[in-house]
Amino acid sequence: MTAPAAPAAPTAQAAPAAQAAATAPAVPAVTDPGTVPPHVLRRVIDTALEEDAPWGDVTSETLIPATAAAAASLAAREPGVLAGGEVFVAVMHAVDPDLAVSVALRDGDVFAAGDVIASVTGSARSVLRAERVALNLVQRMSGIATLTAQYVAAVAGTGTRVVDTRKTTPGLRALERHAVRCGGGHNHRTSLSDAVLAKDNHLAVLLAGGTDIGDAIRAARRRLGHTVHLEVEVDRIDQIEPVVAAGVDTVMLDNFTVPMLEEGVALVAGRALVEASGGVSLDTVAAIAATGVDLVSVGALTHSARALDLGLDVDVRPV
Repeated sequence: MTAPAAPAAPTAQAAPAAQAAATAPAVPAVTDPGTVPPHVLRRVIDTALEEDAPWGDVTSETLIPATAAAAASLAAREPGVLAGGEVFVAVMHAVDPDLAVSVALRDGDVFAAGDVIASVTGSARSVLRAERVALNLVQRMSGIATLTAQYVAAVAGTGTRVVDTRKTTPGLRALERHAVRCGGGHNHRTSLSDAVLAKDNHLAVLLAGGTDIGDAIRAARRRLGHTVHLEVEVDRIDQIEPVVAAGVDTVMLDNFTVPMLEEGVALVAGRALVEASGGVSLDTVAAIAATGVDLVSVGALTHSARALDLGLDVDVRPV
């Protein structure tokens, strides 16, 4: 399958904020969640379309006249936070560049049940061919954005950032991380190539070989470029001082209780960023943030978010 042209920018209109605010989840304003890198988006869409109709859409090509036109609306069945407006446009244009697509909301906007998020007109066969891939991606991304917004709202006023993890769907990381930003969250390292993050298994290997953790961190710092971030995970209070004294940028306190987090923040005393990880849920995140940690990493943002209920209402008519 040939790669589609670079996705066109969605047509943004003013969001119906007053209407959505009554029933949609509260979320801090997202000034600019950025975009999904175009080459990544094209690769995802190519793969998804080839998977969904490797030899064409036999149903539409058999039943729908080639001259039939369609007008379709992407509508919300429940309130949420939008992520993936540009993805919806890109999928439609990958199938048929002649489809007219407009998006009424910006990524990061809240919406209420019943709101029309986007519309598309053109060949009925093309709309039906693109429907499932477009919905799958936007529903998944908006579910992540909506869940992230709930976590962000829970820590409001604490100064703590909610960040994602590498627990993403293989091949969809860039889209899911964009969705986290749409919900007001922040991204951790993108990949293993971005930063040093020594976790429990790394430390177990070092300790088994008789290596002192502090010495290993100092040696790593000497080898690394000055722009490379260095983070180390600890799971006991007594591990904090040797790690921080060795010069880490961030210390991750893994599965610490709230009192232990408070003690850990006091021990670090501003010498490094403090990240809380493990055992984080909507029920616990506010108390964790109140301890003064700088970051709370939440794997559930991506590995446990459910797809939001969105639908494409299609009106097909022959011409």
